[in-house]
Amino acid sequence: MLGGSWQRGALSAALVLAAAGVASLPAPSTAAVRSPHTAAPHTVAALATAPDSASIVIPHNARTQGYQTRRVSLAQGGTLSAVNFDTIEHTVTADATGSNGLPLFDTDVPPNSTVNVPVGKLASGTYHFHCFFHPQVMTGTLVISGGSGGVKPVPPKFEQPLVLPPVLTKANLRIPIKVANVRVLPHGATTRMWTFAGSYPGPTIVRPAGKDTKITFVNQLPSSAGSLTMHLHGDHHSSANDGQPTTHLIPHGHSRTYDFPLTDGGKPERAASLWYHDHRMMRTGRDVWMGLEGMFLIHDAHEQSLPLPKGRFDIPLMISSRTFTADNQLTDPFPAHPTMQLTGPAAPPDDSTIGKQFLANGRFAPFLRVSTHRYRLRLVNGSNFTPYDFVLSDGRPFVQVGTGNGLLPKPVVRQDILLGPAQRADVVIDFHRELNKRILLESQPRNDTTSSRAIGTPSVAIMQFRVAYNSTKDASRIPATLQAAPKLVAPTKITKTWTFDVAGDKTTGSNWTVNGKPFDPNRVDLKVPLGSTQTWKLHNASPITHFIHIHEEQWHTVSRDGKAPPAWERGLEDTWKLDPGETVTVAARFTDHTGVFMIHCHMLDHEDHGLMAQFQVVRPSRSSASRPVPATFLPALFGTTSRGAPAGILATMSALLGGPTVHRVAPLPKSRRWMCGPRTKHAARRPVARPI
Repeated sequence: MLGGSWQRGALSAALVLAAAGVASLPAPSTAAVRSPHTAAPHTVAALATAPDSASIVIPHNARTQGYQTRRVSLAQGGTLSAVNFDTIEHTVTADATGSNGLPLFDTDVPPNSTVNVPVGKLASGTYHFHCFFHPQVMTGTLVISGGSGGVKPVPPKFEQPLVLPPVLTKANLRIPIKVANVRVLPHGATTRMWTFAGSYPGPTIVRPAGKDTKITFVNQLPSSAGSLTMHLHGDHHSSANDGQPTTHLIPHGHSRTYDFPLTDGGKPERAASLWYHDHRMMRTGRDVWMGLEGMFLIHDAHEQSLPLPKGRFDIPLMISSRTFTADNQLTDPFPAHPTMQLTGPAAPPDDSTIGKQFLANGRFAPFLRVSTHRYRLRLVNGSNFTPYDFVLSDGRPFVQVGTGNGLLPKPVVRQDILLGPAQRADVVIDFHRELNKRILLESQPRNDTTSSRAIGTPSVAIMQFRVAYNSTKDASRIPATLQAAPKLVAPTKITKTWTFDVAGDKTTGSNWTVNGKPFDPNRVDLKVPLGSTQTWKLHNASPITHFIHIHEEQWHTVSRDGKAPPAWERGLEDTWKLDPGETVTVAARFTDHTGVFMIHCHMLDHEDHGLMAQFQVVRPSRSSASRPVPATFLPALFGTTSRGAPAGILATMSALLGGPTVHRVAPLPKSRRWMCGPRTKHAARRPVARPI
């Protein structure tokens, strides 16, 4: 359905409500989740009144009102039509799938048109359906009766093993960016993809924290691909090495070396599950869709000391969605000459590129043979647009031990885990006492919101765990405590509010905006003093969910809609879900690096169509001494004794000056110590403010 026609309404604002093949029905509990991809339709008694033809009516504003016809009866072999009175495109898509993972019926219904839905070969039974673009609101039921035989739902066969990407561990790496043929679908031709070093996902880079890592990327793609860039998502590094969308690019036939010290504030970063991907302006969606993404794991001594699963029991797992042509090639839903402002049915807020088939580490419906042991999964949502609400088919829980940016303070037991594009979760699954069982990693329709405008999640089986071996020993366990978040006192005063919205209309052109403006690479929207601690507010004023990513620092979630964040958001983060109307407050201390960095939506169509802005970290000017002084500079202004100034004094001075509470004190050279200690010949010298 995506194929070339993806451009079709590619995603009615919708997906405002949902992403790929989402089922419907009011928020089911985990135990009651429907699995249409695996369950055959139940037989219904033949109805003498079942007609030979029927219609599904799609009214105006269907994305908020739903189908007008929500239950349809039809005799087997009859004709089903769909009539769309709306001004945007919708679909009639079956929840149930065949063994190839595709819906049993999936029909595009353009605005103000009538089309036939091919259901004539289906067996008698009950089939739930939805709009591919708005599955959380637009749902219905088709009952087919009479006759015998016919096509029935078939679960995926899980025919190919899960593949783990190659692992690279050296401090100096050279990675070609090239075209390669990748085995994605189990049968037929391989898929031609753009890759890092010939694999999809690219190699998993594994490095110790604090050890400088240099990666040289060589652009060997066809010249038509243009220049590229590379962003190490979630890491702390310089502006020049951040994967800038318009500068520091890698032209065709050239290379560029990125330097990642893996330090923060002069100390090794924490262990984390990062990932890397292209970040070219207005081309990020295309380049990631074609295959340019991979995983990057950082280890540290503390994490290694914990008894979490290690080695072959530690699995990096990237989940993504793609759509393929009949000969197994990727569809190309992207314009040859992209712009941020679009017209027509696919213009914001209805822009989105969603895959119809779901991949785990680049393979459709793979299986992994496991033993009766605990396993650690580093879940990464590498999709362009689709969020997932992950569950296990037998109802067992996940134990989340970390985000993508490091360990949580304490493990959190979760029955389901919602991850949007770019979000990660570090989880442990326990397969003890499950020998010979087969357990599915699935996505269910999300049930954490009552908003009809919140984007939904697909109902799909992604991969299978086959508990095939009996483990004689498992020394792993999950500690009661993991790692406290770094200390940070977030200022109560909001330094900056970032509001995400849409501007314009589909006739004259619409685009996404941040604080009323679409992205302009020549504009900086905020200057941040190096060494300062700031609190930012993120607010979604638009009619669709966003997943907002901030570059550069290690971010703390202060609150969600004015309340304390849930337990799984109390570690470090870099990407947050913002349903329509939601507000999230975050804070960070800006250390080490000056320069320009990004804040943007990681639903890549939104990013490419304007939902991105820039902030610049700058060295404080000397004239700042005449303005209210941030607390982080107080030690430099007031000095310390040889034993250090009492924190209470500095906190009081900070409050008087309007700055945040001091949380770090740096001693000055002896020649600049004054005020708190004995007077010396240097006492009259006022030291120059310096960041710490």
